[in-house]
Amino acid sequence: MTRAFVFPGQGAQVIGMGRDLAEAYPAARAVFQEVDEALGEDLSALIWDGEIADLTLTRNAQPALMATSIAAVRALEAEGVDLRTAACVAGHSLGEYSALCAVGSISLGDAARLLRLRGQAMQEAVPVGEGAMAAILGLDFDGAAAVAAAAAEGDVCEAANDNDPGQVVISGSRAAVERALPLAKEAGAKRALLLPVSAPFHCALMAPAAEAMRSALADVEIVSPAVPVIANVTAEPVTEADEIRRLLVAQVTGRVRWRESVLWMAANGVTECVEVGAGKALSGMIRKRSKCGR
Repeated sequence: MTRAFVFPGQGAQVIGMGRDLAEAYPAARAVFQEVDEALGEDLSALIWDGEIADLTLTRNAQPALMATSIAAVRALEAEGVDLRTAACVAGHSLGEYSALCAVGSISLGDAARLLRLRGQAMQEAVPVGEGAMAAILGLDFDGAAAVAAAAAEGDVCEAANDNDPGQVVISGSRAAVERALPLAKEAGAKRALLLPVSAPFHCALMAPAAEAMRSALADVEIVSPAVPVIANVTAEPVTEADEIRRLLVAQVTGRVRWRESVLWMAANGVTECVEVGAGKALSGMIRKRSKCGR
């Protein structure tokens, strides 16, 4: 059996996530304490006892989900699981930071601070109400991308997340994304629905956020990971520090190539994927594409 570990992205957050790990494993509790210290606030109190509306704010959800994933990593390590024996790791959008932290490429404190900045910058890149994202269900990537292109009409409308064979998320200006919904139905989509998100992630409108991350990442120490990390924007492994830095900047505006990442893992001998963190969304996507999901 050849194993990979995968880390979830935004949308998986729930109040109380990681509390059981922190109560059972001192190393997991230490993760939440270190993230609180890095951010200068009691984020763990929000995660465990706050309001879901506050946790869902992008600036909070991103470091919170990373903290929960790394707490789960520490629990696995306490049970004798060594991520350095994995074939590779991968994360969906912000989950790529969790993956990099899990295999020693970025420190926990730096990952928390970067994700707080990333969340704020992505939120501030587009005024509230001017952008949108929508899930297109039942069309393959090419079909959904064609719908997005037809709906653009001079605005930004792009395929942002290629999640699995029947789920593609588009992103861009609200008017263009709304135009795409009936076009998707006409093209044969089973469903096309707006997503409850606060900004149009992973499209050209995120360019200001990409520049903010370029500046922030320039000052952060990144080292080669213990095992290869499958990058979102290339769907291929990366191990060199400067390339990781470059791809994390590109990731802000680039497409999340999750379906292709899963295909790469399956084609390169991965027979089991273990989702580490909140929820089971990635496991469901992986099962649709390969037999390595768990």
